[in-house]
Amino acid sequence: MNEQPKSTTGTVDQDVFRKARDLAERTAYDAGALLRERVKTERVVTHKGTVDLVTDADEESERLISSALLEAFPDFRLTGEEGAAGASESDYGWLIDPIDGTTNFAHGYPHFAVSICLEFRGTPVVGVVYDPMRDEMFAGAQGQGATLNGVPIRVSKTETLIGALGATGFSYDVTARAEGAALWATFNDRLQGLRRDGAAALNMVWVAAGRLDAYWERPTNAWDVGAGVVIARESGATVTSLEGHPYQLHETEVTCTNGLLHEQVVTLARETLAELRG
Repeated sequence: MNEQPKSTTGTVDQDVFRKARDLAERTAYDAGALLRERVKTERVVTHKGTVDLVTDADEESERLISSALLEAFPDFRLTGEEGAAGASESDYGWLIDPIDGTTNFAHGYPHFAVSICLEFRGTPVVGVVYDPMRDEMFAGAQGQGATLNGVPIRVSKTETLIGALGATGFSYDVTARAEGAALWATFNDRLQGLRRDGAAALNMVWVAAGRLDAYWERPTNAWDVGAGVVIARESGATVTSLEGHPYQLHETEVTCTNGLLHEQVVTLARETLAELRG
């Protein structure tokens, strides 16, 4: 069972959630404005791996975000994809992806987002994902619902795979893409449509908003999907591991569906992976 933050009165501390959500929204908006301008200019790109990129804008965005979060909550832990860090001892921890979809950003492909998550003892409790190119702010907090630009959102009501639109992603390790390719082949034959957009956070919140019916990926990182987990759950989505086990924040995999399709998706994933393993 997920442990919920408690106040001194023993109740879930919704006040912390509200303050954190408001701050994360303001900060994501500021970081998104920076990225919207920087995508128009020449970008300095370096490599963390063969195809895993980082840009100077990732670092600028992370500095902006981490500074704002630590100023408001100096005692909270903080982990940024590009190395930002906060306090080491706290029940609460921020997870930052300053550009989810860096490869897209580096190529000037306008599909990327800022992702900010607050977790409590390993459970995501507040999430904000901002798409600066569409000016779309997705936000959610445990027990408080999920919104897009302030309007409540809900998952789709699609019940069949053949009527569903799905999305996935592939490993940055080009030698480890056989699993992703096998899953792609399986689902591509059974879904109405399948997309690979290159931004995990946006895939998660698009399930939440009913634009996608299902999303799965391995590997992922906590900063990729943590915020999306909150928003998706608050919109009625089901979130588990790739093969249907309870979702754990620091596991490197996720499946997110509208709930109605979940058992079909994870069963098909299990069968495909079992066949791949022989």
